[in-house]
Amino acid sequence: MEFTKVGNTQMVLLALGALLFLVVPLVIAIVWTVKKKEKFTTVLVGAATFLLFAVILEKPIQNILVFPVQMGLPEHAAAKFINARPVLWALIVGLFPGVFEETGRLAAFKTVLKNRKNRETSISYGIGHGGFEVMLILGITCITYIAYSAMINAGTFGDLIAKIAAQAPDQTEQGYAIAAQLAAFSAGNLVISIVERIFAVLYHIGASILVFYACRDKERFWLYPLAILLHTALDAAAGLQMTGAIALSPVMMEVITAIFGSAVFFGAYFLLYKKDVNSEGGV
Repeated sequence: MEFTKVGNTQMVLLALGALLFLVVPLVIAIVWTVKKKEKFTTVLVGAATFLLFAVILEKPIQNILVFPVQMGLPEHAAAKFINARPVLWALIVGLFPGVFEETGRLAAFKTVLKNRKNRETSISYGIGHGGFEVMLILGITCITYIAYSAMINAGTFGDLIAKIAAQAPDQTEQGYAIAAQLAAFSAGNLVISIVERIFAVLYHIGASILVFYACRDKERFWLYPLAILLHTALDAAAGLQMTGAIALSPVMMEVITAIFGSAVFFGAYFLLYKKDVNSEGGV
């Protein structure tokens, strides 16, 4: 199998992406906790909660329900029903992260962080949750893509595709698509990824503020289901675009993400966090 070799420019951009996506979230977390005299363990709780609820719990259940074939399992009736209906598929794919991630925030604030009631805790948690997502999804992906690029240039990527074809034939096309993307990877692709993650992290911080105050005040508990609805709506919109149920260009989808993430963050910041004048300083 012949693949277009990945150029030096693409390799440099991937390395730059790996550096940015792995280092910048950590730097932001350190600067924030030092400046606000916050406990860094709050950031770690946010990261650990994302890992537990989004990766360990959510993904396997979602994959079994919606993507059994990709998991090497036979396609069951529920999966056939869901995959035959793009709108339903998008809603379910959006609902899973909405329920699991927002419930993770709730569980964290109700348990290990229950005694940290200062408002800065909400942002510290959000930085950990959103920042770790950046590191895991994009930072590790960039490193993986650098390894794939090296294999392509060495002429061994075809062996990997052959192994994938033998074990999971339905994923073979994805391997070819990745090879094509790597050969054409540009600075514009990197910039789009950076911008997208900025607004995604803003959303995570905003959602963390919402759930934090839902836990602090019983009369505001409605903020927790609101966070689930908002999260579901954001991911469902991306799902609708992926399935072609709505005709949105990738750029327009990024604009929607930017508006949505900004609205959730600034709404939560000014309506809840900023008004909490009796909760200055760290714990």
